[in-house]
Amino acid sequence: MSAKSKIRVFIDNDEQPLADVFAPAVFELDTRKLTDGDHVLKIVSKDPSGKEGVRTIPFVVRNGPAIAVEGIKENDSVDGVVPLMINAYGKGDLKSFLISGSETPQSIPSWVWIIIISFVGWALYYFVRYLASPIASNL
Repeated sequence: MSAKSKIRVFIDNDEQPLADVFAPAVFELDTRKLTDGDHVLKIVSKDPSGKEGVRTIPFVVRNGPAIAVEGIKENDSVDGVVPLMINAYGKGDLKSFLISGSETPQSIPSWVWIIIISFVGWALYYFVRYLASPIASNL
């Protein structure tokens, strides 16, 4: 029997461990073998005296292309025709970054329109006041 704790690493509800090592251990989790979505990393450790400890770590895998949707959000209430803009783009690999398609065009938020319209209105007000002033009439 070893004087070190034994560590077993599981993914989700698999009966077969991904790793069966002694502490301290370095382990690389290859998420490319997992489907995109929610997963749970379960680590079971047994010390030399036989006591067992369990730790679970929920995580999300996103290896596939990123998907951006504009026009609807999670749990929105909608009716009628809903226009959607959908973009999907990959990350490339660790050596190169895919620039093509990696930026999702988005509509201009309403608060930006309000600021632009307010500024243009303010500028027109002062322009009209300038034209109506005695200084402009002398030109």
